[in-house]
Amino acid sequence: MGIFLNRDQYYGYNIYSMKRYVDKKRIIFNIVVIILIIITLCMIIYYITDTKLRLEKSKQYLAQMIEQKNELDKKAKEEAERKAKIPQLTEQGKQNIKNIYKSETKRVFLTFDDGPSINTNDVLNILKENDIKATFFVLGKQVEYFPETTKRIYDEGHYIANHGYSHIYKNIYNTPEQVLTEYNQCNEIIAKTIGIPEYNSHLFRFPGGSIGGKYAKIKEQAISLLEQNNILHVDWNALTGDSEKVNPTEEYLMNNLQQTTNEKNSVVILMHDSQSKKITVDCLPKVIEYLRQQGYVFDNFYNILI
Repeated sequence: MGIFLNRDQYYGYNIYSMKRYVDKKRIIFNIVVIILIIITLCMIIYYITDTKLRLEKSKQYLAQMIEQKNELDKKAKEEAERKAKIPQLTEQGKQNIKNIYKSETKRVFLTFDDGPSINTNDVLNILKENDIKATFFVLGKQVEYFPETTKRIYDEGHYIANHGYSHIYKNIYNTPEQVLTEYNQCNEIIAKTIGIPEYNSHLFRFPGGSIGGKYAKIKEQAISLLEQNNILHVDWNALTGDSEKVNPTEEYLMNNLQQTTNEKNSVVILMHDSQSKKITVDCLPKVIEYLRQQGYVFDNFYNILI
């Protein structure tokens, strides 16, 4: 079927005007197409840019979430470690102290009294080199003199126990209540110094030991009073004798160590890191070497009370 055109449709037009008309429509069409292409390209660019920005924001958000999680995990770990270093007195712990000198395997507790002092950092260096955790029965007055050293003892995982505040026998053994007062005074200073307000070692060592001597009756009464306040006490069953003479020799210390540890499985060794006990520092590597040769495993009171 043919297409019939209205002859009047193009009346007044010639071939040139028709061509201009067609070219004009083509130009408009091309312009529209170009505009549409530009719009489409702009939309594509916008979409790509927006997607990229969204991805970047998502990555930043994810990174922030990971960072926050890591920070929370770090704080949780630090809190767990902090709590793990705060002694908790349990019934099992009481039994462990009661049976401290009994063990089927060979174990040894290195304990240092009367510090901290100028010698304590050297003691700590030796312990660190040998990967050993010890127990320090500190004096409150010495903690006040050496706060940074006390903090180091705690931070490096050693057990900080209580030796009273003054170490002046006539003061501390004036009454059973005074023994408890000295314990509390020392404990308060320790807690403040290490930055752990709730710290309590629950472990006391009587200056001069808990048995016998001029103040035996006071000590006996004080033991009962301390137990009523959830405070245990421990002495020793071996020593180097570093406080028995003014200037003991290493040979003297090692002989005492060998004699007092002989045929014992569980050993609590008394030593001192006070101001005048440089000999203890000098002899400590030999003490450690000897105990290892005898098959002892080093322990501290964290594993007894916690």
